[in-house]
Amino acid sequence: MYYRFIALVERLERTGNFLETAALVILLSAMMLLAVGQIVLREVFNTGFVWADELIKLMVLWLAMVGSIAATRDNRHIRIDALSHVLPEVAIRMIRILVDLFAAFICGVIAWQTWRYLQVEIEYQDTVLVNIPAWIAHSIMPAAFLLISFRFLVLVVKQIGAIVTRPAAGPGK
Repeated sequence: MYYRFIALVERLERTGNFLETAALVILLSAMMLLAVGQIVLREVFNTGFVWADELIKLMVLWLAMVGSIAATRDNRHIRIDALSHVLPEVAIRMIRILVDLFAAFICGVIAWQTWRYLQVEIEYQDTVLVNIPAWIAHSIMPAAFLLISFRFLVLVVKQIGAIVTRPAAGPGK
């Protein structure tokens, strides 16, 4: 049962890795093209798109959120790690499990609160860019925090798996 669960998590993780990497490449490429295009239009042709600057700001938000998901995926997020040099490996893994569970919980709470904020944006019919509902542009927030929470839970499962599957050290080893 445990190994089926691990196989499912690994399959979801591979799919997520591909989608996150593709989103990062597409967002960064589109943002760079739009920014350079806007500069060229302003400097050479003395014109530009009215909506381009706001779209670039939204693309930065999306890029930051997708990048945060990817950083959590690779376990490269910001971590205060002062005790890892003095504690034994098992204690470090147990602390990381607790910290990652706490981070998953907090990100889940933030996802819930940003979802509630989107509901307010829908109710008040806020818009961005020319006339696009703001909730569409800001929908990355609850989705990203939910995925970050999921990524922290995957890290917890991996840490538990490493503890469970680690061969027991025999006498003299």
